[in-house]
Amino acid sequence: MKWQFEDKMTYGQFRVSAGECSLKGEGLLNGSKEMLSTIVLNPGPEQQVVIDKITHTFPSGSILPLVSNQHFFFDNPQPLIAWQFNRSFYCIADHDAEVGCVGFLFYGIQNPLFIPLSEQEMEGIAIIQTMCVEDMSIKDKMQGEMLRTLLKRLIIKITRIAKRQTENYDCFTEEKMDVIRKFNLLLEANYRSQHEVQFYAQAMNKSPKTLTNIFGLCNYPSPSKLIQRRIITEAKRYLYFTNKSAKEIACDLGFTSMAHFSRFFKLNAGINFSEFRVKQSTTTVELGM
Repeated sequence: MKWQFEDKMTYGQFRVSAGECSLKGEGLLNGSKEMLSTIVLNPGPEQQVVIDKITHTFPSGSILPLVSNQHFFFDNPQPLIAWQFNRSFYCIADHDAEVGCVGFLFYGIQNPLFIPLSEQEMEGIAIIQTMCVEDMSIKDKMQGEMLRTLLKRLIIKITRIAKRQTENYDCFTEEKMDVIRKFNLLLEANYRSQHEVQFYAQAMNKSPKTLTNIFGLCNYPSPSKLIQRRIITEAKRYLYFTNKSAKEIACDLGFTSMAHFSRFFKLNAGINFSEFRVKQSTTTVELGM
C-alpha cells in the first residue's frame, strides 16, 4: 500500500509505502520531475538493488538512504518499506543543523550506505512507520507538521545508528567529524563549478592542508580524491541516462576545455570517455534495455 500527504500550498510531498510492486528512482538527468529523497527498509531477506547501473546486495534487516539524483530499482520491492519526500516537504540540507545527517547519510563518503539494524532498532523504526500511517489518515491543520516531525525523528534515529557503526567516528571530536560532514555537503552543492580543494577549505575557514589532515586522521580519502570521484560519478550518470555529447557533459561539469575533461576522465575512470560510451551502449543492447 501507499500512503501520501501533499501540501497544495507548498507542493510538499511525503509518501510511505509497503508491499508495493514497484519502487524506483528515475534520477534527475532523464526528464524525471519527481525529485524525492528516499529511505528504504528491508525487513525481509537480502536482495539486489541496482543504483546508477551498479548492482549491490541490500542486506536483510538494514536501511538504505537514497537521494533524488540517483537512479535505482530493486529485485523484489514488495517486502520493502519506503519513506519518500521532496525538498518542499522537508529540505534536509536547510535543516541539517537539526538532523546532522546530510553530509553523512545522504551525501557521505560511503555511498551507498547500508545500515544494519538490531532487532530493537527494527522495532523502533516500525513504531515510526505505524505512526506515519496513522497520521496520514488524520486530515487536519496539524497533519503536515506531525508528519514532518515523524520524518525528522526517523532521520535522526537512523543517523545515530549509522554513526555508532562508523569506524573511527567515536575516536575524534564532533568538531572534526562535522568538518567532514560539511565538506560532503559543500561538495554536493558545488562540484560542477568548483574542482579545487582550495575553494572548499576557504568556505570552511580551513587551510587545504588542515582539511586534508583531518580526512587522513579519519582514514578517509583525501578531499581532492572525493572531488574527483564525485565528478566522475556524475559524468557516468550523463553517459548512462542522457544522449548528451562529450562536449556538453564537459561544459555541464565545469570544464572549459574538452581536452582537459578527456584527460580527467581517463585518469580517474581508467578508460577513455569514448570507449566508456561504446562499452555502455554495447552492454545496454546485450541486456535488451
